[in-house]
Amino acid sequence: MIQLDVLIIGSGPIGIACALECNKQGWNYLVLEKGALTNSLFNYPLNMTFFSTSEKLEIDNVPFISNNPKPTRNEALEYYRRVTTSNQLNINLYEQVKSISKNKNYFEVDTSKDIYNSKHVIIATGFYDIPNLLKVPGEDLPKVFHYYKEAHPFTLQEVAIVGASNSSVDAALEIYRKGGHVTMIIRGDTIGERVKYWVRPDILNRIKEGSIKAYFNSEIKEIKETEITITTPNGIQTVANDFVVALTGYKPNFQFLKDAGVQFSEDEKHIPHYNPETMESNVEGLYLAGVICGGMETHKWFIENSRIHAKRIAKHIMDKTEAVTT
Repeated sequence: MIQLDVLIIGSGPIGIACALECNKQGWNYLVLEKGALTNSLFNYPLNMTFFSTSEKLEIDNVPFISNNPKPTRNEALEYYRRVTTSNQLNINLYEQVKSISKNKNYFEVDTSKDIYNSKHVIIATGFYDIPNLLKVPGEDLPKVFHYYKEAHPFTLQEVAIVGASNSSVDAALEIYRKGGHVTMIIRGDTIGERVKYWVRPDILNRIKEGSIKAYFNSEIKEIKETEITITTPNGIQTVANDFVVALTGYKPNFQFLKDAGVQFSEDEKHIPHYNPETMESNVEGLYLAGVICGGMETHKWFIENSRIHAKRIAKHIMDKTEAVTT
């Protein structure tokens, strides 16, 4: 059984930031990642541009140079890869954590490949793995996607985009410009207010001119092989359809946290319990970092404002270690 000082779950930007802090302290640490390095970023749309500027995505003051002020997905992948390799961070990819259990002074972490004992565990797994489902008949059809990669497969097709967030708007515009026939189904009465300021006028104008059709205050009622049924303010509408791209958001793996002993707020936000000064959860020695700290408020934490979590955790571990040795 492998003995560690710190075990980090998740190799996204915040997991990498935590690993850098462990490196500085000379701790025996390991990062475990069930997929590719920065797996969530890897699964972003191919042509995605970040809302944040490159300096706000930097970790540990390592410069992030991009061609434009707002970097692309590929530039971010290259940046975090270079930070990882140049610092020779200890990361095991394609190794999924199955369970975390607390013994007296150690956590036992069981994975798809090994078992580890660690004095401290940091969970930085993000929220991108579990989509918010529509929960309508036909959602399990192969024509339905909850992730969007690129527009080419949707050329000349009737495509329904569900949602009005950045991801939905980006997909709608890109598919439209690649020759797809786009219909947006939007629960609210307008495009989301948090949509990127340079993109929002574009989508509003395309809807206004009729290039992209939009049903506001509407929801999909049923998905069939060649059509969808929509509940609208004007009654039930049936629309021809080849594909549904339901970009209705994602949520953290709450069950994984619960199984590790983490407690949550008793409201719909489902925010995990942690000390914001130390990032330690209600389980002593178990820390949370990054967007997972926001529960269902997945827009609350992102790279630029959660980079500090790594330093807070490292300081708390150092302080505890010093208190034990003095």
